[in-house]
Amino acid sequence: MTTVPIQHRNRISLHQLGAIAGLTAGVWLGAAEAPTKLVDIGLSPFAISLCMVAGVFTARWTFPTLIKGTSFVAADLASKKHLIVWALLAGALWAVANTLTVFAIRDVGLAIAFPLWNANALIGLFWGRVLFRELEGAGARVTIRVLLGALAIVVAAILLGLSSMHGDTAHAHHAVQGIMAAFGASLLWGTMYVPYRKAYLSGMNPLSFVTAFTVGELATVLALALTLGGGAHAVIAELERSRGVLFWLFLGGFVWVVGDLFQQFAAKYLGIGRGIPLSNTNQLWGLAWGALVFGELAGTDRTHKLLALAGSVVMIVGAALISVAAATAKEHTSRNHALLRECDRYGMDYRLTLSNMEGEDAGPGSARRWWDYGIVLLAASVFVYLGAKTHVPAMHMDFGWIAVLSAILIASFVLGGLALWRRTRFC
Repeated sequence: MTTVPIQHRNRISLHQLGAIAGLTAGVWLGAAEAPTKLVDIGLSPFAISLCMVAGVFTARWTFPTLIKGTSFVAADLASKKHLIVWALLAGALWAVANTLTVFAIRDVGLAIAFPLWNANALIGLFWGRVLFRELEGAGARVTIRVLLGALAIVVAAILLGLSSMHGDTAHAHHAVQGIMAAFGASLLWGTMYVPYRKAYLSGMNPLSFVTAFTVGELATVLALALTLGGGAHAVIAELERSRGVLFWLFLGGFVWVVGDLFQQFAAKYLGIGRGIPLSNTNQLWGLAWGALVFGELAGTDRTHKLLALAGSVVMIVGAALISVAAATAKEHTSRNHALLRECDRYGMDYRLTLSNMEGEDAGPGSARRWWDYGIVLLAASVFVYLGAKTHVPAMHMDFGWIAVLSAILIASFVLGGLALWRRTRFC
């Protein structure tokens, strides 16, 4: 009889770990879009996106530095140079998609736009199957769950689109623009996950990937703001007039990074076909922030509220069907074939790469240098400086619900972070 070692008896599976990471990502990604409501006080979508990405850039360097140190990140990137361009491309796609979401929120509201762009699960599912052999070898039950989940997401997107079509002709025109912007973001974000999966099949640590990722997103959103936002003088003038709310946009970017890091680990351990739909439970939290904090659905009639609620519920069901469809042994074999293909293509060690893929810390060692603490201090100083100059925006918000949802954020961070640390040490 084989005895299971004590230290392994209570270890959660990688599928369970990926599910925890995906759900935690949903909580944080849902909260991160709330600051974009500031578009209602006159900021342009380009200025909002630029400020959020600046906050993202600050946070992206902070968390990897705290967890692993810059020496680890530099060594990991140096050993997989071919992935740097993929990370930059993913960052560029994210920046354009994020800008589109601001237009969508402006035209149809957070509670409606949020579920629409979560159709990116379909795009991720398609690319995962075509490029990375996800679902290959899966049994009929697993395949049916995934397909039904994908269909449910499409139906939910249609319901939510219909729920925003009310009011006069001018409003309907803006609603169409908002829906198109949300679906455009969905397409770009769904494609953005291709570099994610490619990176993790090559054994790159998510913390290293996001460090290069942020360079691509900051460069792209800056280019968008300068070319489409009226030029450098217009952008600088708008930011100068809006110094009192810049902290909230930076904070939104910071919160988004936390959610994205958990989403990265979900994509690593579940694949993009399953991990992304699970993290798309952020639509529930986006609806909570939009409806409970900002009162977005207060002025709509009962029919449209029911459509929004039905669309949200159906989308949750679709994401759940996909997320519970655990990979079979045959599907893991197909994944390993895809991993072997990447190793052969780029001359990587297969066993080392497989160990990294399965949560074993087989990469460079973690070591923090004096400058790592300087990076963290500099990032914290930026937020302290902006916080000292900020004020609460002149718009309706329910502070009781803000407190409740913030407490949920903190609890999910602690639970998700501990699960990742105990099982994989964030590898």
